[in-house]
Parts: sequence; structure tokens; C-alpha cells
Amino acid sequence: MSARTSRAHGAAKRYDREYFERWYRDPRHAVVQRDVLARRVQLAVAAAEYLLERPIKSLLDVGCGEAPWRALIRHARPGVRYVGVDSSAYAVARFGRSRGIRLGTLGGLGLLKLGGPFDIVVCSDVLHYVGTAELARGLRALQKLVGGVAFLELFTKEDATVGDDVGFQPRAAATYRRLLRAAGFVPLGLHCYAGRALEPDLIAFERAAPPPRGRGRR
Repeated sequence: MSARTSRAHGAAKRYDREYFERWYRDPRHAVVQRDVLARRVQLAVAAAEYLLERPIKSLLDVGCGEAPWRALIRHARPGVRYVGVDSSAYAVARFGRSRGIRLGTLGGLGLLKLGGPFDIVVCSDVLHYVGTAELARGLRALQKLVGGVAFLELFTKEDATVGDDVGFQPRAAATYRRLLRAAGFVPLGLHCYAGRALEPDLIAFERAAPPPRGRGRR
């Protein structure tokens, strides 16, 4: 999913080969091009290295799909330890061994032995597709795994979007802010968050400004 507006309807979602062909490779439907993804990688790396004050050494990618972040992060930082997690049996069967993808879900993340903490934790275009209970549980698990910066790209019901709308959870921005705050994430802006490990060292203007009062909706 990406910003702007459109709708896509269909049967229960299956993350099989057809799904990835449609939403990631078919030029008629793909919403995130490689250059856009590369800028997201650059953003996450820059934020993490700014706060850690050293090159990153590890990245966890939750809901990684076919792991497009892997090649880009290894090009930017050769030798970085990449761990992917995805619920797609197809992606794990086809790319699990070669790209370091493990089978798992956001809600079950706490059950996996992933060897954190990680300098960067990515959960991009995932949080708005899971139920609220799984979201809260997953955020708590992500917090325990982030040693630097989390890149948690999500869309709210206030956002205009284009792309895969099947299973989209229309939550208000205020709901996400409450759940992220409860899990211990500190917003930095542009989908980046500091975890508890870095929170004590943040100065005032490294934190994102709070939203204007009276505009949030639950």
C-alpha cells in the first residue's frame, strides 16, 4: 500500500506467488518502486546511525515478503546481519534459505528466537492489516527486539491510499499513537521510532512534535 487513493477488493487474502507478482512486479498494480524502497532504506539507516553513532550491524524485517530490503541494505552496508520474518509459506519455501526468511507472524513474534536486539527493526506496510489485539501484542514484541530505530510504516483511516485494500484495518491515527506509546515507542517522524534503549538519550528536538490537540479521533 502507498499514499493516494484507490480500492482493491477480492476474496480472503493469500500471500502466494500470484499475490507478489500482482502487487510487487506487475507495473499495472505495483505501488512501491525500487527507487522509492531504496529511499526508505536510506532513511532508516540514516536515522539509526545518527542515534547509535556508529554503522548499523543488524536489521530485522517483520512482514518482509520476498525480502526486497535485504539486497538494498546489504548494498548500503555490506556484511549487515539480515533476518526476515513473514507469514507467507510461499515466500519462505522459495526464498527462506537464500534470503534468511523465517516463517512467523506479527502476533507470534515473541515465540521466535531471533537473536536480537537489532540496530534496525522494520515492519513496513503490515500493521494496518492485523487485528488490534495482534497489533498490540506485536508492538510489544517489536519493542523488545529494537536496540536502535524501528521503521514502522503504516496507514490510517485518515490517509488516502492506493494498492491492496483487502483486510485493511481502518484505525484512526490517534489509536496508533496510543498503542505505539503504550508499547514504549518514541516517535522521531517519517515512520521512524526510537525504542526504550535509546529513549533516555534523546534530546527534545530529536523527538517528533506531538499532534495538535483536539484533532485526534479514536
